[in-house]
Amino acid sequence: MTELTALWLPILLSAVVVFIVSSIIHMATSWHKNDYKKIPDEGKVLDALRPFGIPTGDYMAPQAASMDDMKSAEYAEKVKKGPVVILTVRPNAMWNMGATLGLWFLYSVVVGLFAAYIAGRALPVGAHYLQVFRFVGASAFMGYTFALWQQSIWYGKAWSTTIKSTIDGLLYALFTAGVFGWLWPR
Repeated sequence: MTELTALWLPILLSAVVVFIVSSIIHMATSWHKNDYKKIPDEGKVLDALRPFGIPTGDYMAPQAASMDDMKSAEYAEKVKKGPVVILTVRPNAMWNMGATLGLWFLYSVVVGLFAAYIAGRALPVGAHYLQVFRFVGASAFMGYTFALWQQSIWYGKAWSTTIKSTIDGLLYALFTAGVFGWLWPR
């Protein structure tokens, strides 16, 4: 067993490396350029939605009030008529990239912390690089990717976006595992 306190350096450094790798992926490549499509006649759609003053949040339409409602002919007709929409409404403000990037870095620290916990319970001080790489890599991969899949399974998010984000997560996990293997206490 390796104490979590002995792993603070790989936890923080792996978060820094993941932050840099993700920045390169999102700013220097067009890998995620087509993840979100533009709504046809966007101006008219936004003008039509604006009077409703929809508060920030997640929405689904048509929305069934109950399981019985979901089985009704009226609900089936709404679905058939379409469109079927899952919508996230954000605040009417420019993205606060500083806060978003700060939260992303904190998230990467948390993934590193959990990967450190799992590997630290399983491996002793002085563990071989590949043992550390295996435990940390698998744990970090789960932390960076598994929750993404639910969005495609349950909410219809494009599988192409989920697969690309899973590949990103694999890269983040590999870099995290590499940093931990390199800095594992001897």
